[in-house]
Amino acid sequence: MRHAIQRSIWFRVLAGVACGLAAVAAQAFARAKEPPPNIVWLTVEDMSPWIGPYGDATVPTPHLDRLAREGVVYDNAFATSPVCAPARSALITGMFCTRIGTMHMRNGTQSKAAVAKNPAAYQDNPGSEIPSYEGLPPPFVRCFPEHLRAAGYFCTNNAKKDYQFQEPVTVWDESSTMAHWKKRAAGQPFFAVFNYTGTHESQAFPHAARKPVAVAPEDVPLPPFYPDTPHVRDAVARTYDNIAAMDRWVGDRMQELRDADLLGTTIVMFFSDHGVGLPRGKRSCFDTGLRVPLIVRFPDGRDAGSRADRVVSFVDFGPTVLSLASIEPDSRLDGTPFLGRYTRERDEYRHGHAYANADRFDEVYDRARSVSDGRYRYTRNILPDIPYLIRNAYREQLPMTAELYALEETGPRRPEQWQLAARQRPPEELYDSREDPWEVRNLIDAPEHQERIAALRAHLDAWLTDTGDLGFVLPETTLVKDHIWPPEGRQPVTPQAEIDDKALLRGDSMVFAVSLSCPDPGASIGYRLGTDKRYAGPWQVYTTPFEVPADRRFIEVRTHRIGHKPTTTGALLGGE
Repeated sequence: MRHAIQRSIWFRVLAGVACGLAAVAAQAFARAKEPPPNIVWLTVEDMSPWIGPYGDATVPTPHLDRLAREGVVYDNAFATSPVCAPARSALITGMFCTRIGTMHMRNGTQSKAAVAKNPAAYQDNPGSEIPSYEGLPPPFVRCFPEHLRAAGYFCTNNAKKDYQFQEPVTVWDESSTMAHWKKRAAGQPFFAVFNYTGTHESQAFPHAARKPVAVAPEDVPLPPFYPDTPHVRDAVARTYDNIAAMDRWVGDRMQELRDADLLGTTIVMFFSDHGVGLPRGKRSCFDTGLRVPLIVRFPDGRDAGSRADRVVSFVDFGPTVLSLASIEPDSRLDGTPFLGRYTRERDEYRHGHAYANADRFDEVYDRARSVSDGRYRYTRNILPDIPYLIRNAYREQLPMTAELYALEETGPRRPEQWQLAARQRPPEELYDSREDPWEVRNLIDAPEHQERIAALRAHLDAWLTDTGDLGFVLPETTLVKDHIWPPEGRQPVTPQAEIDDKALLRGDSMVFAVSLSCPDPGASIGYRLGTDKRYAGPWQVYTTPFEVPADRRFIEVRTHRIGHKPTTTGALLGGE
């Protein structure tokens, strides 16, 4: 649909409002009395707080130690799932994955290791394969960097995404191994993500290139639930070697900011995407799978060297970044900003509690729900008739995995190994992470904890009810047909954009006043301009009507609601 817009006031470029053009945003921020801060995420994969700032001196971490001295160390930060893709969907949306259908690892691809082991691994019913699908957040949800871009930020991701859905083109200015804040316009604030893959689970596999040795296998501390074998010691030692290499990477990223004289204007957040990649860490609802390091450094040295005990969860991270940028997060999000202008606390089940889920991990199903108040963890095992270490083909590439499986046959060699030797799980568990940091003493029947257990049960029930937990909808074909893409399970297509334009005179020059819209309120709208159909530069975020010089008559527009297929259309402004 195309019609003339009657009120030209709609098309004025308002000072301080981003129209998606980087130069305009940079000029607006240059005029601001208090320029918004730059924000950098240094994210690492598959790592528990086994680093110096958390008291683990197994390998030197001088750069993280310095970051901790200059920043705030969070003692109670938690992933929403003990595996990457579901956890990353919560990070990017600020929503619990069990609410938006992103709880299964992964919902769009199959594990090559699983299929190689068993070609029928992804059949959820005989002759019926688990479908490929995307998560579907409510219409008000956007990937949070889109809000930053709309406010004039330059947003880059280097480079992992893994969101359980195809992200709209409006999310990043650039997402690649070359993405960097250095490419922004002069004076433009930036949000930049750098992701380190060297600590990933796979980097302890035998075929992975070894990092420089930082600790000998005979010198590593072993969690008490592991048997003391050469394979176990080698895997733990390689994990620590990878941590030492990661610390050097952190130092390099921080030095880039120092060299550019940006540490005085940049907030740095360091964290991992879930717990350690070793068995009984990753894919497990214990602190070893869910508790993560988090260090936040402020440019003004605020609270440097301090520790924070507030319980924070991955659903909080996106809203917190928006709050730090003085953008008010939508109150309907699951997450709560814990820093910045819009810092607040909840007064219901989310207050002081972090929630987590375990569901399908590649080809095998688990189902557990867990809540922690920072010290006590209550876990409900929905499938108690399975072992703690489900048979995951990808993890089995780590030689120590077979030795842990063997404990089910031989029995535990010491009491702390009871979980790994068990063929079944108790329906409920309670652990005191302060007195029992490895969580091997189940207190669920302890009389002195019954009041606490009742309260945590009630909190967990409130979470399950509020989120409408989609992990209980099985098989996944039913999930897709009834909840994600009803009624047939076919992915909907985002409606095409409506492009309205009008030629206007600005002095002696002609411009086109452009307004874009989409019938789907959940759709993000991105656009690109060009003097011909070879559109240059990244997609811009459409926020408000804008004016285009007459020599840039070609416009390409993409509409995309998360979970639906995107639609691209174009027009020649002013007609033929």
